Amino acid sequence: MSELKTEAKEEKKKFNILGISIWRILAYFILYSVIGYIIETLFGIMTKGTWESRQSFLYGPFCCIYGVGAVVMIVFLQFFNKNNNTLFWGGFLIGSATEYIISFLGEKIFHVIWWDYSNMPLNINGRICVFFSLFWGFLAIYLISYANPKIDRVLDWLKKKISLPFLKTITVVMIVLLFLDFLVSSFAIGMFYLRMIHEHNIPVKDKDTVEAFYEKAYENESLSNFVRTLFSDRKMIRTFPNLKTTDKDGNILYFDSYLPDIQPYYYKFQTTLKQELEDVLKGVER
Repeated sequence: MSELKTEAKEEKKKFNILGISIWRILAYFILYSVIGYIIETLFGIMTKGTWESRQSFLYGPFCCIYGVGAVVMIVFLQFFNKNNNTLFWGGFLIGSATEYIISFLGEKIFHVIWWDYSNMPLNINGRICVFFSLFWGFLAIYLISYANPKIDRVLDWLKKKISLPFLKTITVVMIVLLFLDFLVSSFAIGMFYLRMIHEHNIPVKDKDTVEAFYEKAYENESLSNFVRTLFSDRKMIRTFPNLKTTDKDGNILYFDSYLPDIQPYYYKFQTTLKQELEDVLKGVER
């Protein structure tokens, strides 16, 4: 009994968020970011017939929007985890708020628009819309009731096979590398943004400010050569094929349209997976 009391006291001493340990939250972030990368890659192949980059940063197979979204929902959906009805509306609200904030920060920090729902009904500033908010609701039910319990079992299995200190060390190292990747990617996208606006004379709203920043950033020849080599147009378009901005009239402009000689994907299939499945179904019907 004394050993159990000791273990309980040690567990209480550990810092956690709503009962979830920091290590587990970070592990969720990493795992769901990788899962998101795989899902987005397959979705791109299926719908567009291209194998293109769906990673959040310059290096590593991580789609961190999924990681952030999963962590936020797992943590805060605990307040709604009474039944499927409360989970649905919790996911509807939390998912929508998370999507709006990430979209807003992406535009303010990176000066790019990752997605735009302006053409969809019942949208707010093109950042969120009812259709995807409903999707977040259904996803919340699946995530909390089915998917995350399986992830928890995987993490518990790893804790039995590998020492927890070693797992924590690996997790922290990966988070640090991801953070460094975020910093490098932020710098690279910022420099690419300035370069594209200047060299292609894109009429953005704050054109004079952008030009001033460009002159200051690229006046150093060594830095300019370093940036153009390490973060070349090809590297940036291939890694971030959906980079875009808005002009002074509010029109959305994709950067790859200004660089037609660069393919914004790794490989293009002759047909999409969707088309192949439709052909198979037609064959079965015959």
